[in-house]
Amino acid sequence: MTDLKALEALVFQEVENRGKPLSKLGYFCAPFQPETGPFSDKVVKIYQNHVPYSTLATLLRHHDDYINVLTRLGIRVPETEIHLLENGSKLVPVIVQDAIHPKFLMRHQMQLADLQRALKLMDSAGLVIARFWNALTQDMGRVGFHPSIRNFAVIDKEAIFFDSFPPLIHYTHVEMGEILLQFSESLLIRFVGPFVPQMLARIQDEWYSPSQTLIGLVGSACRLRPSDQGYFLDWGREFAHTHMPQFSNEIIEGLQRVPQLPGYWTSFRKILRLQGKPNI
Repeated sequence: MTDLKALEALVFQEVENRGKPLSKLGYFCAPFQPETGPFSDKVVKIYQNHVPYSTLATLLRHHDDYINVLTRLGIRVPETEIHLLENGSKLVPVIVQDAIHPKFLMRHQMQLADLQRALKLMDSAGLVIARFWNALTQDMGRVGFHPSIRNFAVIDKEAIFFDSFPPLIHYTHVEMGEILLQFSESLLIRFVGPFVPQMLARIQDEWYSPSQTLIGLVGSACRLRPSDQGYFLDWGREFAHTHMPQFSNEIIEGLQRVPQLPGYWTSFRKILRLQGKPNI
C-alpha cells in the first residue's frame, strides 16, 4: 500500500530534489525515479491538473479498468497505481510504478544488439501486440494499445509493457482527443489545441488499430536501425502472416515500404520540443 503522505512529500518538493527525469520524450510528463527514500524502486509520473474533479475521478476509474483489461489479455505490466494528491485547492494525478532496470528497456537493448538479437526482441514485443488484439473482444468496449519500442522492457525473452497513461479504455474518439489536450504538459498545446481539435485527436488513431500498432513498431525499429530496415520489413510481414492473420493484409500492405511518422505528429513534437531519437 502506497504511503500517500510520503508520496506527497516527494511530489510537492522542489523539482530538482526529486531525482533526474528518466526521459524527456513524454507528451504528458517527464517520469523520474528518486535516488533515495521509500520510492527509490519506483517510477513516479506527475500529470497536469487543469481539469475538474469529475474528469479526474473518471480518469482514475478508467485507469484501473485499463490495467485490469491488460492483465486479462495476458499483457505483463509492472505493479502500477494511480492516486490523486491534494495540492491546495487542486488534485494532482500521480502514477507510481515498479521501476525496471534501464538495461532491460527494449530501446536500449535494440541499440546494442546484433541483428539476430534485435529480431528476437521484435518477436517478444510483437507477440504482446498479437496477444492483445487476438484476445480483445467487443464486450471490452473501445480499448487501445500504444506498444512503441520505448514502452517495452524485455526480460528473459518476455516483453513487459509499462505505459498506462492515458488509459485507452471507455473513451470515445472525441473524449480521448480532449484528454490529449487537457493533460498535455505543454501550455502551448493546451492553448493551440482547441483550434485544431481534429488534428490533435488524430494522435490516438494508431493506438486503436491492430495493423497500425504492428506497423508502428516496425517503423520505430527501422528509424532506430536504418541499416537493417529491410530485415525489419521482412520480419513484420512474416510475423503478421503467422501471428495476426486476420489483420495481415493491411499490415503487409503497410510494410511494402518503410513506415513514416505522420506529419501531424512530427509537427506536434516540434511544438512540444520533445527531445528524442528518431524511433520515437
